[in-house]
Amino acid sequence: MNDAAAGQKRPSEEAMEAAILDIVSNASKTVIPEDAARALAGEGDWHGLLPMVRRCAIRLAKDGRIAIYRKGKPVDPGDFRGVYRLGLPPQETA
Repeated sequence: MNDAAAGQKRPSEEAMEAAILDIVSNASKTVIPEDAARALAGEGDWHGLLPMVRRCAIRLAKDGRIAIYRKGKPVDPGDFRGVYRLGLPPQETA
């Protein structure tokens, strides 16, 4: 069943970006993409929102606002596959 059939309104990409930034900013460690999807889906099915989470996360990472991590290391947002986590960009050391 798709979102329209379920009577659910699909969130905007701006709302998804805001949710990702809020979750990442308030987390003490990296978070899973499902957290952002669940935050906007409420009681609804969040699985269908995962492609949007990925698109928004890539855009935010390219802008330097978040980082995408694989195996604990930041990755190129334009070239990664598989399981990933979201977090704040690594702090530059002097």
